[in-house]
Amino acid sequence: MSKVKHKWTFAARFRRNAFGWKSLPAIKRINEAVSEIKKVAKKDPVLGAEGAVLLLEKVSPAIQNVDSSSGAIGNTVNYAVEELAAIIAAAPADDVMREKWLNRLWQAIEDDNMPYLELLAEHWGEMCSTKMHANKWADKFIGTLRLAWSPDRSRGGWFIGTYACLSALYTAERYDELFELIELDPHNWWSSRYWGVKALAAQGKPDEAIRYAEATSDPYANTSHVARMCEEILLSEGKTEEAYSKHAFVANRLGTHLATFKAIAKKYPDKDRSSILKDLVEKSPGEEGKWFAAAKSVGLYEVAIKLANATPCDPKTLTRAARDFADKEPQFAMEAGLAALRWLLAGYGYDIMAMDVLSAYRHTMNAATHADSCDAARSRIAQLLDGASTEGVFSVEIIRRLLANGSALESN
Repeated sequence: MSKVKHKWTFAARFRRNAFGWKSLPAIKRINEAVSEIKKVAKKDPVLGAEGAVLLLEKVSPAIQNVDSSSGAIGNTVNYAVEELAAIIAAAPADDVMREKWLNRLWQAIEDDNMPYLELLAEHWGEMCSTKMHANKWADKFIGTLRLAWSPDRSRGGWFIGTYACLSALYTAERYDELFELIELDPHNWWSSRYWGVKALAAQGKPDEAIRYAEATSDPYANTSHVARMCEEILLSEGKTEEAYSKHAFVANRLGTHLATFKAIAKKYPDKDRSSILKDLVEKSPGEEGKWFAAAKSVGLYEVAIKLANATPCDPKTLTRAARDFADKEPQFAMEAGLAALRWLLAGYGYDIMAMDVLSAYRHTMNAATHADSCDAARSRIAQLLDGASTEGVFSVEIIRRLLANGSALESN
């Protein structure tokens, strides 16, 4: 166990109200602090865990007045909590030190008014590390949680230790009491049933665990989270095809279509990527154009162009493809550029400026030059102009001038 006194760089930066209302400086400092702690933890896990506890104590008071309307600061704190909880859980601390950490962390949760540290309670059992600590904290919480979930609503209410209690009972393997409590939950929330799913899986009952997860009636449940749990259980049982067909597409839905495709392809390396893409397209009718980047990323160029022309696709994404592939895949690059012009002329695209239209045209003609198809490209652009919508009038005038000036502008 580390006895080294360490001066943490982040400590002085996380004073109460240190960041005022600005979120970007706070986000930057939180990420820097997590990186600092992770670096130390690699060499000295206990010292790293001490730093993790310290940051978790300091973060909420430091950012309590930060503008959280965009959700960015909340997402950053959640990332930090996930990373720091894992460091604390893994540290080989003695019982006295671990209990001190847990007491400090619980005080931080109780003092968290915003609240930013809600997610930390869900990691309570992990941070307890041993059944002894988990039993102690479960006993501390369980009576209050029973009252909070009492059928007598005059005695009930929200209890801040709800998920810390369920997490501790899970780590302590007190599964009967865990299910007893979950059944008392008056809302039947997924965030409670989640622990029941984990408990059934831990007892070697995967089929029951999946049925229990799928039976949730919480209308506010995160469907991706539910699907992810089921997928993980099936994969752990070697039921890859079932996991893929039933849960992969919901479980791995991320912020972009490309990210979703990559996540599924990574999780199912034996699955043909073109088949994954085909399935994704079929499961999201009306969004074909949004899968263009995914098709391009695995070299399915003909498929990518078909998708780009099927439904609206971001013109800037298509223009970048025209630029990047002009030398190595000129025909594909030209078609991507023509698709970009098509959607610009239809009025699609976010925050489109004259330079975006100019770039789409130039990169299209550059690719056409490499493909020895300049005349064909100009002819098709002229056809696109004839079919332009009123929403694309801004782009119409620019492209008309570019086409009229011909090669003089294309080469500049």
